[in-house]
Amino acid sequence: MDRDETVNVVSPGAYVVSDGAGDIGRFGGQGLFYRDTRHLSKFILRVDGEPPVPVECRGQGSRIEFFLSVATGGVRVERRRTLGGGMEEEILLHNGTEEVEEARVDLEFDADFEDIFAVRGYRRASERGEVSREVEDGVLYFSYRREDFRRGTVVRVSGERIEPVVEPGNVSVRLRVGAGETRTLRILVRLEEGGVGVSPGEWSAALYGEAPVLDTGWGDLAGVWRQSLEDLRTLAFDAGDGLRVPAAGAPWYMALFGRDALITACQTMLLGVEPAKNTLRALARYQARDYDDFRDSEPGKIPHEIRHGELAHFGEIPHSPYYGTADATPLFLILLEEVWRWTADVEFARELELPARRALDWLLEKISSDERGYIAYEARSTAGLRNHGWKDSEDSVLFRNGERAETPISLCEVQGYAYEALTRAAALSEYAWGDKAFAGTLCGEAMKLKARFDRDFWMEDRSYYALALDGSGHRVDSITSNAGHLLWSGIVPEDKARVVVDRLLGPELFSGWGIRTMAVGEEGYDPTSYHNGSIWPHDNALISEGLRRYGFRREANRIATALVEAAPYFDQRLPEVFGGYQREEGAGPVEMPRSCSPQAWAAGTAPSLVRTMLGLDPKNQKLATDPSPEGNVPGLRLSGVTAFGNQHKVEG
Repeated sequence: MDRDETVNVVSPGAYVVSDGAGDIGRFGGQGLFYRDTRHLSKFILRVDGEPPVPVECRGQGSRIEFFLSVATGGVRVERRRTLGGGMEEEILLHNGTEEVEEARVDLEFDADFEDIFAVRGYRRASERGEVSREVEDGVLYFSYRREDFRRGTVVRVSGERIEPVVEPGNVSVRLRVGAGETRTLRILVRLEEGGVGVSPGEWSAALYGEAPVLDTGWGDLAGVWRQSLEDLRTLAFDAGDGLRVPAAGAPWYMALFGRDALITACQTMLLGVEPAKNTLRALARYQARDYDDFRDSEPGKIPHEIRHGELAHFGEIPHSPYYGTADATPLFLILLEEVWRWTADVEFARELELPARRALDWLLEKISSDERGYIAYEARSTAGLRNHGWKDSEDSVLFRNGERAETPISLCEVQGYAYEALTRAAALSEYAWGDKAFAGTLCGEAMKLKARFDRDFWMEDRSYYALALDGSGHRVDSITSNAGHLLWSGIVPEDKARVVVDRLLGPELFSGWGIRTMAVGEEGYDPTSYHNGSIWPHDNALISEGLRRYGFRREANRIATALVEAAPYFDQRLPEVFGGYQREEGAGPVEMPRSCSPQAWAAGTAPSLVRTMLGLDPKNQKLATDPSPEGNVPGLRLSGVTAFGNQHKVEG
């Protein structure tokens, strides 16, 4: 175990970034974070003046254990950390000798209450508020105030037969550890927001708690399934009014992201519909009502990202919320219809009819106002994102020669999402909202979009769909994974599906571990880049489901198998992204250090793949399966799948 290794511990509430010994504060990005604020910037353990040496680290979900060695005789040290609405830690000193050992334990604490964006490198323009550090009755109190923005951290150290010496920022304890004895220090960290303590019980209700039971003889699939469920549960948080939704990922994206939450909910429908319903309700609460260039807001848009730290609170960053996404709005409509498809819950569909109609107004207005008839984006915010698709890095929309596309940009997959949203909303309109005329209008718009999309985006010379159209209407002609999402949305004509599938699984895109985001041979290709040659599990899961939609079951299972076989190299936790290098015998996939771990739609990949392998779909208020006879997992079974208010058992 390396002391410099970064360790993330996540709970449905707070999360910690530490080093391999459990210490916080040796590097700038470490801390105990809650709602976009760092509540502990230092928590360092010393035994007899020396830092313990990490030996091993074991964790699951919101609990982790650090096993440490120290220079003091035969004493061994263990840190047991548990997260919730705050943090609890036990520091155990084990004396394995036959002699009494004396040890001094020193603990350093501090809280800078820095905003998560500033921790990540954002240069604030404003003056900070006031941080106070006090000791009262042996308890450390840290507090921060800037006008009406208030946060607090309370630290208490206790234990049997101990008398801690407490000073601002420091606690020292002298311990006498008998032969074979274990002495325990207990550290309780409680958090405050707005002068009110955060209750640990606030985070106790489980999301994905009643998930189906998977039965399979494929050990790797069983392992990645278990880890995915654990990650989905720990990433859940309260988005307001008790609506528990999946956060995007740790350590930096523990917040409600529209696109991420919507896709994760789509991926995990077979685990239960409550996360999807919560996500839709939460995002509807933040749906844009007006135009605001700073926040890239337009009436009807579903938000991209919502933050609750100091910088968002005072409007120094646009995330209150920020609307720089072209795809969250059609994805909102897709998920709403998917919930209706799994539940036949007309009451819920009508509950969200108004926000759904607002979303459709935005979608139809974007299409009609664009001279080519597509959803195009152009960042208006000086503090926002340049690109508004799921590949939202600065260089994610490149021509074949490596040049960046100029805005406004019409991404191919966004048009696919729009087509699917119009089609699904038509079904909602007719069967749930009782508006057949509007349903006919939506179907007509969908068919026209499909026809012109195939005309304008198909590259005859490359036998593939363009990544995008740029501001001048030129096809952005690099070969990427984005076109695989077109199969998921159903916008690809049947006569072109085979050609697209063959390209997706050809050697330039398919590495053996998954489909790359950009093909080998394109000027912008880099297997370690964020979006131009790396492999994203969620991207592959959507493509795999798209292949199933078009009847390419063997190919869909090939992608699923590759991802499941990659999982053991990441301790069964599929990462956000990994390297796009070619698979070679005896070598595993290449980890990328900046990848989020855990991450929501990566955790949603395993349930999505199981659905693909089983051919699982709700149809006519029944749960139907159509497992592939070729390349499927024998004996694959799921018990306890909830659909239409009943529990189902499905098997392949």
